[in-house]
Amino acid sequence: MEKSRCDCGCLHADDLEKAQETLRKTDKYNCALAEFFKTFADETRLKIINILDSTGKMCVCDIAVALNVTKSAISHQLSSLKKLNLVRAQKMGKEVYYTLSDDHIKKIYEMGVEHIKEAVR
Repeated sequence: MEKSRCDCGCLHADDLEKAQETLRKTDKYNCALAEFFKTFADETRLKIINILDSTGKMCVCDIAVALNVTKSAISHQLSSLKKLNLVRAQKMGKEVYYTLSDDHIKKIYEMGVEHIKEAVR
C-alpha cells in the first residue's frame, strides 16, 4: 500500500513561499468563501438553486409546492441565499419572484453536478 504522506523531512522553500504568499493574498476572502460554500451544503437550498437554474424565476409559493415544503421554510432558505447574493428578489405587483443572482451561481451549481456525475461513473 502506498503512503500518502511525505517522509522526506525537508522543506521546499520555493513552494512554501508561494503557498504563504497565496494565503496572505486570499486570507481576507476565506471566511466569506467558507460561508458561501456552506450555503451549498444544504439540500433544500441546492434544490432551490436547481429550480431557479431551470426555470429562470419563480415565486415562493411555486417553489414551496415544487419541493413539498412550507412557504415559511422556503422563505427562510431564500433569505439565506439572498444574504450571500446567490438569489435576487423582484417584486411584481403582490408577487415576489426569485432568480439566481448571476451566471456564476448557475456555473458553480452546474459544475458541481458535473463533477459528481463524473465521480460516480
